[in-house]
Amino acid sequence: MLSGVQLLIVLLALGLLMWVAYRGLSVVLFAPLCALLAVLLSLGPSEVLPFYTNVFMIKLVDFVKVYFPVFLLGAVFGKFVEMSGAAASISASIVRWLGERQIMLSIVLACAVLTYGGVSLFVVAFAVYPLANNLFRQGNIPKRLIPGTIALGSFTFTMDALPGTPQIQNVIPTTFFGTNLYAAPILGCSGALFVLVCGMLYLMRARQRAFAAGEGYGDHAFEEVHERKLPPFWLALLPLLVVAILNLKLLPLLKAQYGETFDFPAGLPEHGSVDLKKFASIWSIEIALCAGILTCLAVGFRDIQRGVQEGLRAAVAGSLLATMNTASEYGFGGVIASLPGFAWVKNALGGAFSDPLVNEAVSVNVLAGITGSASGGLSLALAALGKQFQEGGQVPPEVLHRVASMASGGMDTLPHNGAVITLLLVTGLTHRDSYKDIFVITCLKTAAVFVVIAIYRTTGLF
Repeated sequence: MLSGVQLLIVLLALGLLMWVAYRGLSVVLFAPLCALLAVLLSLGPSEVLPFYTNVFMIKLVDFVKVYFPVFLLGAVFGKFVEMSGAAASISASIVRWLGERQIMLSIVLACAVLTYGGVSLFVVAFAVYPLANNLFRQGNIPKRLIPGTIALGSFTFTMDALPGTPQIQNVIPTTFFGTNLYAAPILGCSGALFVLVCGMLYLMRARQRAFAAGEGYGDHAFEEVHERKLPPFWLALLPLLVVAILNLKLLPLLKAQYGETFDFPAGLPEHGSVDLKKFASIWSIEIALCAGILTCLAVGFRDIQRGVQEGLRAAVAGSLLATMNTASEYGFGGVIASLPGFAWVKNALGGAFSDPLVNEAVSVNVLAGITGSASGGLSLALAALGKQFQEGGQVPPEVLHRVASMASGGMDTLPHNGAVITLLLVTGLTHRDSYKDIFVITCLKTAAVFVVIAIYRTTGLF
């Protein structure tokens, strides 16, 4: 009976955080309040302040220490790619090559190139939407399909499936499994292909149904896209290539330079040592993003310098909000994982299936869905259950990495997800208009994880 009450307390805290996020209230403020409410109900008032100081805040700070530079540099890089005209140039070039009959595929691929090149998911939505809106209007394609199209290109296979993607969902597992961003390339590419093909089939079918029903672009306000001089495609692509190539080349160099650990010089023992298994991939992508930012400046200095103050302000503010949202969810998860009621959740999620990969996929997916955050749910699941997934060495860490990363991008896109809400705001649409398409893409992404597991179990390839 007592364990049932404790479980209800955990579910109450999770449900309350979910409701808060759905209502658009600040997760930074309400995540600790929801966590401390669970502590109050589970352990009593005397435990609340100690849990806040030594559990919630420690977890939050740990997350910020490791991942904030990636959020910050990624936001600045993405903003500069947008301001330099590189994002618009890449998108327009892809549309021109594929032709007007392949508008939806063009937008998906434009989003994919930008996301895989290191541009933040949020920035991609802002950068691609004006072009997508213009093309959908010219092609008389329902505007309500734009969010699903952008979501397929930026929230799915290039976010966490394709090996080497610098998005945070592919970075986080490296610190738990000691892997790199290119873990399990065969499985990652297979999952990415599954999502892309099935997603495009769905979107084309939705377009055909709309056409058969006589539905067009719709009665929406429309703002003309003003022409501007854009850099040529090869030059626009250069910053993205710099990030991708440097990220690949720097990792072995860093490991060769520092070895497995770095010990501070004598006289500085209080700083301890740095575990390169955790931080080599982080340092690699940070240096690559710095080089990408400098390349953006070289490509589009005139355009960037005109609004550099406003652009940097927006990038820094956005990165701070994204970091603190996720860190607060991570702190919330740390508190919940310390409560008696979570033991049941942990046993249920971690032991529900005999296959550790299925356990991992389900656990990450469920927690990402509950928190409404791929990175938050991924961090929470791996912090609570990561060692359990690795026990016995039955599965290579590279496979665990890829499955965890892909699973985080599945049910995280429930209605309360921040990226979903932002995408709908950018496009001027509502959940009622367009969430159905985003949800179908989400289901495809979730299914892809289990396709990948089946491929690995059948062939042993990764």
